[in-house]
Amino acid sequence: MVEQAGLTMKLLQMVLQRRGLCTKREWRVKQVTKSNLSQTLESLKPQISQSDFVAVSLQRTGSVSAPWHRVFPFDTPQTAYSKARFAADKFQVFQFAVCPFSVRHSKVVAYPYNFHLFPRDELNIGMPSYSFSCQTSYLTSMAREGFDFNVCIYDGISYLSRVQESAANAAIGNPIPSNNVKTSSSTPSVADTVFKGRIKSRVKHWKNACGDSSTRTEDVLSKFMRKLILGSEQYGSRPSINLDVSSEHQVQLVLEVLAEFDDLVALLIPSKGGGTQAVRVILTSSEEDKDLLKRELQDLEEEQRKKVCGFREVIDLISASQKPVVSHNSLNDFAFIHSKFLAPLPTNIDEFTCSLRMVFPYVLDVNHLMKDIGPLKKVTNLSAAASRIKRQFFVPIDIEIPHEALSEDKIQGQNVLRISHLLAKLCSILKITPEMIKSDGGHLASALEGYANIFYPHEDQTDGDLRVWTDDTRKVSSEDLVFIWGLSGKMSAGSLKRLLHGSHSVFSGEFDVRMVDRSCAIVVFWQPGLSQAFLESISSNGVSGRLRKMVSEGLRAAGYETYEKACKLGFREADLADAMDKALEEPDHCSEEDDSETKPSSGPSQIYWSRDSIINLDEL
Repeated sequence: MVEQAGLTMKLLQMVLQRRGLCTKREWRVKQVTKSNLSQTLESLKPQISQSDFVAVSLQRTGSVSAPWHRVFPFDTPQTAYSKARFAADKFQVFQFAVCPFSVRHSKVVAYPYNFHLFPRDELNIGMPSYSFSCQTSYLTSMAREGFDFNVCIYDGISYLSRVQESAANAAIGNPIPSNNVKTSSSTPSVADTVFKGRIKSRVKHWKNACGDSSTRTEDVLSKFMRKLILGSEQYGSRPSINLDVSSEHQVQLVLEVLAEFDDLVALLIPSKGGGTQAVRVILTSSEEDKDLLKRELQDLEEEQRKKVCGFREVIDLISASQKPVVSHNSLNDFAFIHSKFLAPLPTNIDEFTCSLRMVFPYVLDVNHLMKDIGPLKKVTNLSAAASRIKRQFFVPIDIEIPHEALSEDKIQGQNVLRISHLLAKLCSILKITPEMIKSDGGHLASALEGYANIFYPHEDQTDGDLRVWTDDTRKVSSEDLVFIWGLSGKMSAGSLKRLLHGSHSVFSGEFDVRMVDRSCAIVVFWQPGLSQAFLESISSNGVSGRLRKMVSEGLRAAGYETYEKACKLGFREADLADAMDKALEEPDHCSEEDDSETKPSSGPSQIYWSRDSIINLDEL
């Protein structure tokens, strides 16, 4: 009887779990540090290759230093990118979770890993980072989750970006194998012919000396003098010689000469200032010895590359697979990924997206899929999304994690599993079946193409549009927005609107007021042209009544371009009012580059404004 009851309970638990109604068990994520990185990479490579997607999630040391640094509904794509860019340059990534996964029927097959990172200068060349910023709230949150800072610092995986790797190779000066000979179709010049003849003569003379049996009986002094005169050295057990060059053109001429010899292998010795300073020539004893040397050089190059790039090898694996990458808040995540693992971030969002697509052809943000589902339109939090789906939808999708990942004691990096699980559920709600989302031949499934590579806060943004995801929206030009600061005391949007109403003719019509932070408000004029008239009145002191008193007490106003300028120049003041003051003091013609950055590139932007988009100061 007891056994039957126990069996009934197990069956009930299985049914409830199948329906997504039981208490979720703790997902376990494999933790990866420097000590088990090599072993993990061997497992990760085939898992990425065999999966349909790769989910990523980053744990940073900070994000925004002040409330106004967050992305707002009235931010243009360029302004939103500017905020993400400066956060990526300022803060660091301590944990990078990666999860190759596939959706099979009503199941997500996932392989979650959480990599612990630390920007350690392994090569003593000042890279990847001398310093970075931290926010106490982020570190406190990590500590609550059981994050081991000792493991991070002492056993965390270092890395170099692709640009930093190139600089490191030049600084270290490791020889680079070269088999690429670019033969020129044009007639060689007299100088080139003379140079090649001199190199060929020197190489022949050196080879003859190496093969001369009479030199083997010479005394030590005679051997030393012969090596000094010939410039001969030893590369391991093989004879070698360095041929100095002064240009890349001379490098190609040397390689053309060496191609005439079957028993020579060439290595390029980089100079610290860039380019090549010499070609090292190694003499082999046979064809088999030559093949053996090439394999040794390849192994040495791969070992050095792994030592230099560190965690970036994971980024390179994901890139090489061409699999769709799934994230939450892709703009922030991929700004960090680009900055830390690829190259310095460009100043323009279009250049950023073009650069990123060369590495990751398809990026999916679960936020954009949620916007096509009514009850999830305003949800931006992973936990809130899972809770809302559980209450309002029947989506019986389980997660299957291989047992090797379940043996871990720590649960850090679970967001990457939440993202994987959420994508599968969203696709199910949107009637996108597992067969429809399976990628084929490096191409994203057509059912998901409309959600890919959107790095604006909302998917219907273009160079001229923004969208606030609320039920009641109206389009407004950025030219009709005015920022006001220098307010006396604590003031709410409602009280400020009452003060402004009737204080000037421009406020006789319809307008709205919202607080950006505690120091600054934004005013939207629904009638075009009124904003400019208001700004002109403020600047010319052509105001009267209550507004004149407010101006005398320190009230200031500026158009949207000043706010854009403050964001793009990376002002990090705690209050937006202080940043706006600095932006007004900054000259508009510092340089052509700064000028192009601080002015809208395509005229005024169109913004969808909503009366519902009130900023709750209690959350700031």
